[in-house]
Amino acid sequence: MTRVDEVRAWLLGRGAASVEHAGGSLYDHLGRVSDRLAGHGCSADEQLAALTHAAYGTDGFRFPLLDVADRRELRELVGPAAEAMVYRYGGCDRGRTWRALPSTGLIRSRFTEHDEAPTPAELRAFVDLSIVNELDVYERSAEIAAKAGDYFRSLFPTWQPLASPAVMADCRRVLGC
Repeated sequence: MTRVDEVRAWLLGRGAASVEHAGGSLYDHLGRVSDRLAGHGCSADEQLAALTHAAYGTDGFRFPLLDVADRRELRELVGPAAEAMVYRYGGCDRGRTWRALPSTGLIRSRFTEHDEAPTPAELRAFVDLSIVNELDVYERSAEIAAKAGDYFRSLFPTWQPLASPAVMADCRRVLGC
């Protein structure tokens, strides 16, 4: 069994297939985001992080599969680098982070209420995951597309210096920005 198979089995065991999400289940969404990042040439760690990016819940999706106090379990499953990405992504206070991100490079944690200054590579992985996650939701929910489309079109182009070229090209294709 590959690590991806183990992670998918873990997600199923945690009930991700029974959690409703835009475009089907949370399980489906997590797989699509991981596959999309793979298609953009992102690393195996980034793909594993994408596959588990909602493990602790997120600022936009408050249904955790695992309590953040149990980080060790996810770290053992996906590895320390991927788990750190999941923690950063899941913990991001979007209202205090997203607009300011290009100028500050800081990510505010809703878990700790502190700012983190990730390395450029960590920041790129965070931005890529954030964009690809929202593109998947945008494409699968007319309601979310209508509600958040203008916001995404105004925000994501400001992240271009932080994002990978492939993700930005995908973003421009989907959002027309």
